[in-house]
Amino acid sequence: MTNDPMVRAVDIHKRFGPIDVLKGVSLEVGKGEVIAIIGPSGSGKSTLLRCLIHLESVQRGTIVIEGETLVETDADGHCRYAPETEIRRIRGKMGMVFQHFNLFPHLTVWQNVIEAPLTVKGLRREEIAPKADALLKKVGLFDKRDSYPSRLSGGQKQRVAIARALAMEPDILLFDEPTSALDPELTGEVLRTMRGLAEERMTMVVVTHEMGFAREVASRVIFMDEGHIVETRPARELFAAPAHPRTRAFLESML
Repeated sequence: MTNDPMVRAVDIHKRFGPIDVLKGVSLEVGKGEVIAIIGPSGSGKSTLLRCLIHLESVQRGTIVIEGETLVETDADGHCRYAPETEIRRIRGKMGMVFQHFNLFPHLTVWQNVIEAPLTVKGLRREEIAPKADALLKKVGLFDKRDSYPSRLSGGQKQRVAIARALAMEPDILLFDEPTSALDPELTGEVLRTMRGLAEERMTMVVVTHEMGFAREVASRVIFMDEGHIVETRPARELFAAPAHPRTRAFLESML
């Protein structure tokens, strides 16, 4: 049995034009951990997730997913990504749930869930069908399987998005503010689904403004500000007694 981290990111730098968004960020995520990333808007939280799954390219740093190197920087400062075929395979270890659902509006709920396994993995419809049904039952939406996204609430759309991500059987799930586009009364149903995944020991990295979820469900909490990780602590410790004044000020503004 190995204790190697599922995700290892070292000295990640990301720039958009003249703006440094990530300024040397490093983190490790262990198998079965739920990491909550909190912090003010513009602190680099979502950009970090997008770099981990290679929706954005980094200017410097190393990212290793389950022992396989996505990108590394040599001693001369040259940043090199793995070949494209390897990138696709490494990315396949991860799934991502976005803030605004990103469902295909012309496909039914069930078709949204099976689309990626059909087109990306090349599975046959009869292979993925039982899995899709099971996932829709898992998120409480089997009765909506033939509905189109336009007929769903925001909370239902996000739960479909979670089922769609799970259909690819990722080892790691990334969530980018999954409840921030939802009305407060719909937030709870999405968080319940995520709690269930945490109880099943799904490895998750969650950018969130939901402090209650971070405190109660996360193994560790990372507080980011201005492109840096300011503090990383076990969740209950960080909320009970944040060590850094900036963390303390942020939590006081949120709670």
